[in-house]
Amino acid sequence: MTTGFVVFGHGSRVESANQSVRDAAAALAEAGSYPYVEPAFLELGEPDLAGAVERLVSQGVRKIAVLPYFLTLGTHLERDLPRLIQDIALQYKGLEIFSLPPLDGHPALIQVLLDRTISLT
Repeated sequence: MTTGFVVFGHGSRVESANQSVRDAAAALAEAGSYPYVEPAFLELGEPDLAGAVERLVSQGVRKIAVLPYFLTLGTHLERDLPRLIQDIALQYKGLEIFSLPPLDGHPALIQVLLDRTISLT
């Protein structure tokens, strides 16, 4: 079964912030040689999660992993995202859709912090 990925960001009135999520999705697709990757936003950006899922399903994807582009677990990931995923799953018979954890806790984040501070020591 082909897996598609959605890089899911909060969304912002600042378009450059939304573009950075789109750029991250494109970079993931390229780095992982993944043909099915879409950006999506909770609010204030396009497409929303339903729109991204629709794009993937129209390409034949039947399994979708939502990758939260959020640093920590909060209300949006505990409450809003599960509700959105549940609503979408009801719309598409046979679609497997699920969310992965936020970025918090991944060991690479410490390396990112070190990279940001290395020139200051």
